Amino acid sequence: MEETNLHRIHTLSLLILTFSLFSTLSLSSFSPTDNHLISCGSTVDTTVDNRRFISDSNPNSPLLSSAQTIPLTNQSPSPYSIKIYNSARIFKKPSKYAFEIKEPGTHMVRLHFHAFVSSNLDLSDAQFHVLVNGYVALSNFSVGKVRDFVVKEFFIWADSDKIVINFVPAKKGNYGFVNAIEVISAPKDLIADVGFLVNGNKDEKFVGLTKQALETVHRINVGGPKVTPFNDTVWRTWIPDYEFFKSSNDLSKLMYFGGRIHYQIGGASREVGPDFVYKTARVITDTNGAVLNLNMTWEFPVDEGYKYLVRMHFCDIASISLGLIHFNVYVNGYLAYEDLDLSSITYMLASPFYVDFVVDDDSSGVLRVSVGPTNKTMAYGVDGILNGVEIMKMNNSVGSLGGKICAGMVLKSWPRGNIGVLVPFVAGLCLLLSLALVMHRRTVGMRNPVSWSKLPTEVPGVDLNHVNLHLSGKA
Repeated sequence: MEETNLHRIHTLSLLILTFSLFSTLSLSSFSPTDNHLISCGSTVDTTVDNRRFISDSNPNSPLLSSAQTIPLTNQSPSPYSIKIYNSARIFKKPSKYAFEIKEPGTHMVRLHFHAFVSSNLDLSDAQFHVLVNGYVALSNFSVGKVRDFVVKEFFIWADSDKIVINFVPAKKGNYGFVNAIEVISAPKDLIADVGFLVNGNKDEKFVGLTKQALETVHRINVGGPKVTPFNDTVWRTWIPDYEFFKSSNDLSKLMYFGGRIHYQIGGASREVGPDFVYKTARVITDTNGAVLNLNMTWEFPVDEGYKYLVRMHFCDIASISLGLIHFNVYVNGYLAYEDLDLSSITYMLASPFYVDFVVDDDSSGVLRVSVGPTNKTMAYGVDGILNGVEIMKMNNSVGSLGGKICAGMVLKSWPRGNIGVLVPFVAGLCLLLSLALVMHRRTVGMRNPVSWSKLPTEVPGVDLNHVNLHLSGKA
């Protein structure tokens, strides 16, 4: 019964948003310098959401090892299927695409997978590794029996003139595949270099986020419906939060805003989060003037053994005037942001703000975020608000997002395909290689010093006295 009610709520929310946001939604004209969209295995170009995906059968395709690959077409596609998922490129040997990069910096890499059956080949049987610019993006990856398409999104720093994507079958006799690839320059402010480190011991900042390989594992529109790439300025997908929301329905209510979102220079831009995210939220409101001493909590499944970048989006669409909302923010039970007062940061209502936290996995396989009242919360006010959450896995010490084996050993393992046996022997070697890379980057950094800002997520003019963080307590 509860699940049925949740679905009814989100169906209603979709109808409300269709009418209240359609006329006010204004997408920015973000035009990436590097914009490679590839339809793999297709003989013709394909258009999806007004974006043109180029066939990799073109002689100018970035695919370098076409002699070792096989184009495959779905002979019985659904009439409602997205066209880029009706073809695939099959890799029976290590193969790679190399994309020319005009502008160094963070790039979004999206890999599209759909396991269709064609010519007696069932793509759900594929098992393979994917390497991106020397990072292990996917290890022993298999789509399995998932009927829907799967999109894997990564943020990769490119400081050379190419981004190279390798596909390596997990073992001889197996194969890999991909349906479509996107390699796009990320907006300059999409990944800030500094985040708050949440470890429960002391106030720290994590510097160097832009140089980490990141994988998007969750991107949530809190209190609202699914947001598709068509309605996002950088073509992302945001899913509803009801699957992850763990608090009692009595604690919160959904909030919808039909007015204008005020984007400020230095604050969150439409590239950081679209209107559809900032115009919806969950809020805690007090009852009969009594402040509820309870939190709203979301729980997200994550892989153990990694650090995570947790980005939380806030936009005060609930208050009737400034200064009426104060609340605490918790990550994995630790107090991450105390007495968050959006008015003191944005100086206006309906103005987006986001904060980046870096947190270690606590070995539970679950990452929790919460918001709730503080001792400054006012009666008859809003006790907490959240508009969106993004969780990104960070590469480990050997440069991997999928295990303890570095990219070099994945390539050297072919054609033996005995990576599992090699683990205890090569993990140390991978660690040495990664340390050497870190030392090299530090040496380069000393030659080319970078001027760091105090906190990229701040709005200019914000007094750091307002950003009072305490990480020592448990919720």
